[in-house]
Amino acid sequence: MDSRYQALVKTETPESRLLAQIDLDRLPGHIAVIMDGNGRWAKKRRLPRIAGHRAGIRAVRQSVEACARLGVPYLTLYAFSVENWKRPHSETALLMSLLREYLKKEISELNRQNIRLAVIGRIHELPKVVQRDLESALESTRQNTGLRLTLALNYGARAELVDAVRELFSAAKQNGNLTIDEASLSSHLYTRDLPDPDLLIRTSGELRLSNFLLWQVAYSELWVTDTLWPDFTHADLFQAIIDYQKRERRYGGIGLG
Repeated sequence: MDSRYQALVKTETPESRLLAQIDLDRLPGHIAVIMDGNGRWAKKRRLPRIAGHRAGIRAVRQSVEACARLGVPYLTLYAFSVENWKRPHSETALLMSLLREYLKKEISELNRQNIRLAVIGRIHELPKVVQRDLESALESTRQNTGLRLTLALNYGARAELVDAVRELFSAAKQNGNLTIDEASLSSHLYTRDLPDPDLLIRTSGELRLSNFLLWQVAYSELWVTDTLWPDFTHADLFQAIIDYQKRERRYGGIGLG
């Protein structure tokens, strides 16, 4: 935990009381988040949907900062799914514009906090200007050694599995050896360099995975909140971690109790 949070623990606020309950020796190593509710947040305020997406960037900033300051090693955010292309062109174009804006504005802050950016998904299908901005951002943060922030962009878990199987067969054609088991499939997923999530957070109260990390979250702890994503704060993240630390992870085995 960094010095700012250490100071916060000594204050008497609802946020500090939550922070004081977190066992820093048992933090989830990898937190994944389905960021849901931007549209409903905007609708409740009679604002255009894009206002909800823009407000959601503030929640991204808070979650990234909280994980970095606590010392969580990995954070993966479901930013844009393959299904999102079904939305009106005006909305998807604005989402791509917001992504480029985020990358350009936040890189200096990511570097200041020693955060390394990564991406997963069918990145080659994104607009060329977005691909260029992503590559620039990835290169700018490549040497950072703190939190690894992964954005799932043009991502779908079923598409990921299809791509992994294609890679397996392509490799088999080259070396004549095809081994299909959990290890070989995992080694061809987009997330091959990431540990499986320990904690999966979903906002807006929906009880579904929405085609996100279907293979990787097989034994993840799930935490669902009715809070809409733009309203998600440090306190919500702290509560998710506290609840996670109260659970007994069995991985299909027999519990201790």
